[in-house]
Amino acid sequence: MRSKSRILENGNYIEFVSDRIFAEVSDVAAAEGVDVFVIGGYVRDRLLRRNVKKDIDFVVDGDGIDFARKLAAHLHIKKVAIYKTYGTAMFVYDGTELEFVGARKESYNFDSRNPMVERGSIEDDQKRRDFTVNALAISLNKRNFGELIDPFDGLEDLYYRTIKTPLDPAITFSDDPLRMLRAIRFASQLDFQIHPDCLEAISANRKRIEIITQERIHTELNKILESKKPSVGLKLLFETGLLEIIFPELYQLAGVTVQDGMAHKDVFLHTIQVVDNVAQKSDDLWLRWAALLHDIGKPKTKRFVEGTGWTFYSHNTVGAKMVPKIFTRMHLPLNEKMKFVQKMVDLHMRPIALVEEIVTDSAIRRLIVDAGEDLDSLMTLCESDITSRNEKKVIMFLENFKNVRQKIVEVEERDSLRNFQPPVSGEEIMEYFNIQPSQTVGIIKNAIREAILDGVIPNDYDKAHEYMVEKGRELGLEHKE
Repeated sequence: MRSKSRILENGNYIEFVSDRIFAEVSDVAAAEGVDVFVIGGYVRDRLLRRNVKKDIDFVVDGDGIDFARKLAAHLHIKKVAIYKTYGTAMFVYDGTELEFVGARKESYNFDSRNPMVERGSIEDDQKRRDFTVNALAISLNKRNFGELIDPFDGLEDLYYRTIKTPLDPAITFSDDPLRMLRAIRFASQLDFQIHPDCLEAISANRKRIEIITQERIHTELNKILESKKPSVGLKLLFETGLLEIIFPELYQLAGVTVQDGMAHKDVFLHTIQVVDNVAQKSDDLWLRWAALLHDIGKPKTKRFVEGTGWTFYSHNTVGAKMVPKIFTRMHLPLNEKMKFVQKMVDLHMRPIALVEEIVTDSAIRRLIVDAGEDLDSLMTLCESDITSRNEKKVIMFLENFKNVRQKIVEVEERDSLRNFQPPVSGEEIMEYFNIQPSQTVGIIKNAIREAILDGVIPNDYDKAHEYMVEKGRELGLEHKE
């Protein structure tokens, strides 16, 4: 059975259809004599007709933990997670995460975003919310079940797709500076505008972001990058001055230098366009990170050469070396995800070079071997790296990339090079010639690798073994039983 009620949206009633859980909460609230409301993201997304998240927040005019325990018992739920520090309780019902908190009011010390909390009313609880669209609540009480509680005109802000704060934005952002990043993240995720007063307050309070942990910052950055159009949030970070503080390497990409009448493109604007291009083709967060960092080495390699203009030689290599430092500082994962991003940054010029030059089988083989299982991701990044305003040039480059992709398929089918390892191992070289680990072993193994990649011999064990014997003889080695 499903319960139904109606809520007001811009002067018209729309049907609010909920899962059975709301009726259950209403029954327990009536039995316990407390008021309970649904609040926050669930309400916002339901009104926006977005796919509703698999978690719902409830605020209780009383003890949230006690109510959660009683509701869980009523639903025959045995496992309830209690977080006494935050006064919250959570359990999973029918695949949905339900979280309960007692209504409260908050106050802050300047040197911390952790509030001092005391019991309050539903009105107090709505005042402490970050944005008006997140302060919307729906009553689950019998007397007014389904009524929208909207003291800050959040419904109007939803209609006009605007991010505003319930109280003075300068106080809101100073009290909890993370809300500045959240405002930008919501603008990016929901395609909303941030109210001018809020934008001004973010800029004025931008240095307060320094008290926020790197984990919190990169979590918001990740959500911006996961947006349909990440450039919305990235531009706002730049315009408010937050980017200079939280990501100086990215901030330094902005601007154009002119010398002898020659200018280079704004690398920041180019970069966020590349991120958008990747976002249209892939949901992979770490490929989006690779797009964000692919030109990060350009400021360090920028040179003006008379008669040539601006150059950025080896910016990919320099950028790849910067990736671990950035990931370490921002507390991003220092695992295969970081290695993938580093690899993409390092290799992103290779397919572009193939487009601009005559494509040889040898060059394709080396690209396949070096990129390995990430070759498709690399090609997606490189195709996204085409941001010229010259439409004919873009069409030409994309057509050339198609030719490179076709050549990759042909060479891969013929030579079986994906995840390539030389057919003859170092151990076999040592055993055949009865020698110890040494530079000689590496010379022979590398010679076999280069011979295969250059097409001198096929990627075949017998031919590789013959070549090993030949190279050994050139080095004065003979087979020893």
